Amino acid sequence: MSSIPVHFFDEEDKAEDNNQEGTGDEPGSESGEVELQDEISLSEADSSEEGEEAGERLDTKRDEMSGPMLAELLATRAELKRVENELAETQDRFTRRQADFENYRKRTERERGETQSRVVAEVVSKLLPVIDNLRRALEAERSLEANESEEFRHFLHGVELINKQLNEVLESLGLETVPAIGEHFDPHVHEAVVSEPTDEYEPETVIQELARGYRIGERLLRPAMVKVATEPSRDG
Repeated sequence: MSSIPVHFFDEEDKAEDNNQEGTGDEPGSESGEVELQDEISLSEADSSEEGEEAGERLDTKRDEMSGPMLAELLATRAELKRVENELAETQDRFTRRQADFENYRKRTERERGETQSRVVAEVVSKLLPVIDNLRRALEAERSLEANESEEFRHFLHGVELINKQLNEVLESLGLETVPAIGEHFDPHVHEAVVSEPTDEYEPETVIQELARGYRIGERLLRPAMVKVATEPSRDG
């Protein structure tokens, strides 16, 4: 029959065990705290190194991207400047073309007006002798109208209507008569054919129109042939 050894602890053994456990726990706790601080320091160091490496990588990537992006930006600015210059040149050319067209339009209108005025002046100039003869005939017939028959008076009235219509057509073309009787003699529009000394009018005054003068605008077709008053002689 086997026996199990039994050991009984007394108070001294308990005290000794307690002393041994107490001395074992204190060094163990200090060691744990040191190890934990070391791990934290290492972790912080690793984190700092990783942050620096990440920053360096970011700077490197930024530097790598700044080169192409800067070149593209400069190229875009250069292209924009070129387009702006082309636009300014196009606007300048358009302005010059518009001014040239406006000058061409004005010159064409002026030339067309001058051509029309010249053609009308040439035609009317050829009609002036006819107008003169018709006017003289009417003036002569009016003096004899009272002694003529009723048929002749009707005929004369018809000729007067034709003369009136002709004058209206010529006036619509711009034909104007040169003022003469009572006007001061103007050598630019009057031609003095006869002079007469008289006290009834101021010297250099037109007192009679011998042939009517005509003009179209500023163009003189024919000067008025007139009689001009002069100062009478005081001799004797």
